[in-house]
Amino acid sequence: MLTAIIVAGGSSQRMGFDKLFALLDGKPAVARSVAVFEQTACVTDIILVGRAERLSELEALVRAQGFRKVSAVISGGARRQDSVRCGLEQVGAAAEFVAVHDAARPLVRPEMIERIFQAARTYGGAACAAPVIDTLKRADDDRFVTGGVERENLFAVQTPQIFRRDLLSQAYATVFDVGVEVTDEISAVERQGGKVVLVPNEEPNFKITWPADLPLAEFVLRTRGRSG
Repeated sequence: MLTAIIVAGGSSQRMGFDKLFALLDGKPAVARSVAVFEQTACVTDIILVGRAERLSELEALVRAQGFRKVSAVISGGARRQDSVRCGLEQVGAAAEFVAVHDAARPLVRPEMIERIFQAARTYGGAACAAPVIDTLKRADDDRFVTGGVERENLFAVQTPQIFRRDLLSQAYATVFDVGVEVTDEISAVERQGGKVVLVPNEEPNFKITWPADLPLAEFVLRTRGRSG
C-alpha cells in the first residue's frame, strides 16, 4: 500500500565525509533511517536510492541489518529530484501511496510516519513540518537587516512527504517536461495545483548537515533509548 523511497545520494560536501555512513550510537545513519521505515506497519516496501559508487556498500548494509522490506537498492542521479524520479520508476504497480524521505534525517519515528500516511490518505498529500519558533529577518546582499517575517503559520518542512502515487508521479513528470528544479515533493505537487497538508512535528527530526549534528543526533537516540 505504501512504498517508501529513501534518498541516500547526497555528496556530503558540508561534512567533508559521507555523513550517511557515520555511526550514530553504533549504527550508520542511513541504516537508522531505513530501520524506522522497516519498523513502520503501514510501509510495505522500501526503495533505497544511493550514489553509484556506494551501492555495493548499501547492499551489504541491507544484508547485514536484515532489512526485509527493502525491495531495491538503486543508483540515483546528480540532483535530489533525479534520485526521486529513479525511485518512482521502481515503485511496484500495487503501490497506492509513496513516501519520500531523506536518509540524512535518521530521527523520524514510526508514529510520525503513520500520522503523515493517514493525512495523505485523507487529503492526497501530507508532509512532516516543524512550526517556526525563531525570529525571522530579511537582509540585503551585505547582510544588513531590511525587515522581519511574521512567524504565524510558518513551518520548516521536513520529510517524510507522502502522496498518492498517481499525484506524485504526474507532478514529477511535469517537472521534468518543463525542465524546472524543485527541492522537495511539495514543490513538485504545488506546480500541479495539488494541495498538501502539513502534519506538525515537535520532536527532533533535523537533517544531518554539519559535523556537530552527529553528536546531537546521537544524544537524541540515547535519550529515547533510556526513556523506552
